[in-house]
Amino acid sequence: MTPVPAPRPLGRGGARGQKAPWLYLAPALVVLGGLLVYPIYQLGLISFFQYTQAQVSGGEPTTFRGLGNYTELFGDDQFWQVLLATVLFAAACVVSTLAVGCALAVLLTRVRAVPRLALMLAALGAWATPAITGSTVWLFLFDPDFGPVNRVLGLGDHSWTYGRFSAFFLVLLEVVWCSFPFVMVTVYAGIRAVPSEVLEAAALDGASQWRIWRSVLAPMLRPILTVVTIQSVIWDFKVFTQIYVMTGGGGIAGQNLVLNVYAYQQAFASSQYGLGSAIGVVMLLILLAVTLVYLRLLRRQGEEL
Repeated sequence: MTPVPAPRPLGRGGARGQKAPWLYLAPALVVLGGLLVYPIYQLGLISFFQYTQAQVSGGEPTTFRGLGNYTELFGDDQFWQVLLATVLFAAACVVSTLAVGCALAVLLTRVRAVPRLALMLAALGAWATPAITGSTVWLFLFDPDFGPVNRVLGLGDHSWTYGRFSAFFLVLLEVVWCSFPFVMVTVYAGIRAVPSEVLEAAALDGASQWRIWRSVLAPMLRPILTVVTIQSVIWDFKVFTQIYVMTGGGGIAGQNLVLNVYAYQQAFASSQYGLGSAIGVVMLLILLAVTLVYLRLLRRQGEEL
């Protein structure tokens, strides 16, 4: 019997093979470093200084405040109110977007080719619409004087942007409208990749559509659902254009402020660039924490299965 040769030790060629992926990724990493790392560094740096319009124009020297901007921020009651409103609003947007996107993705697998194509084109049209254009259109639809929604519902001259909750609800509808296509297309592609034999076996066992989704599709689509959930959390937590346009910069007396609009007001309206940068750093840390916790929970669930 011919002896089996021993495994060849990892030599210079093997090490070169391990470095090859990083060499291919190097151009993208350089671009991301320039677009992300340096701006984040500048954001954090400015947050430690007293940086107002006087410092921007060079009229006064820059003063190092250390954690002074953060102390001022955390001592402001309005910041905590805006933070709570941002978290609740983002959570409602994420849940609604995932629900609508997943439901329509399942619907796409049940309809014929022509309705499927029409729904895909309509969804992609909503996705491709700029945020400021979509916000303006939704404002017109719900306009108290000329909007068709009030006429259809018989609400007269009811103003949707006057009340705090109705304004948030109107913005939520627009955010879901422009965000669900990403979830729908991604989840639909994942469903199409699931073997048809698995779904047929579940149907033969008498499982309902909801049971098939909950017990069969959702576990198999967990990586895809993870991606769309994290993307939705990031997008909806830092909503700016829709709130700013549809509520006139944050609503009456700031009742519809979210962190991004609040940071804009502090940085550009009040010329407190250091304080606005501190808000940006806090938002970045919150998003990183949420993403890491979510990924850790998913990893733990995968190990238990």
